[in-house]
Amino acid sequence: MFKRLRLLIVFASLSVTLGFMSNTYSRYVADTTGDIKIGFAKWQIVVNENDISDNTVSKINITPTMKPNENIDENTIAPSSSGYFDIVIDPTNVDVSFDYTISIDLLNENMPDLIISEYALLSNTYKEGDDITYTPLENSTITDTFDIGTDSNEPFTIRVCFEWFEGTDEMMDDEADTLIGIDAGLNDTELQIQASIHFEQKI
Repeated sequence: MFKRLRLLIVFASLSVTLGFMSNTYSRYVADTTGDIKIGFAKWQIVVNENDISDNTVSKINITPTMKPNENIDENTIAPSSSGYFDIVIDPTNVDVSFDYTISIDLLNENMPDLIISEYALLSNTYKEGDDITYTPLENSTITDTFDIGTDSNEPFTIRVCFEWFEGTDEMMDDEADTLIGIDAGLNDTELQIQASIHFEQKI
């Protein structure tokens, strides 16, 4: 009788202990949910104040600047003239690295001495009159990379220089130069430069 009573006490104690353990562990069971929010990388390319990122803009405004020449009327071009135009690229709203290629064509085929000569990359802190380091332009193509990890998202300028070359390697003689001037007077001929710009994401 005593043994049976002791066995019942043991079973009762074990049941109570298991009950306590069950209640103890159940306090550490819980359910929850979490949201992961990551913004999509922005891709908005602005060139000379034109948003070209959606491919709806086929042409942008490029305004040439002629360097002063006391023998030539301003805003006109003649033998020994030189000038430049700026392409301003604004990557403020860009979150990915990209390659860019600028192909420049002179459409005045009858003027072989009119050439695209060099270019320079100007930072957003550049002020007119600051020293500029130019790079000779080969094949009329500029290729470079914007690196999101190292480059600033501030706008930057690519300055492209052109000139009416006069020198020992010139292809047009004085007579050809004169004919261009006569044609300009009769037909209101203008300098025509075309710049094609291509951007490609590096992803």
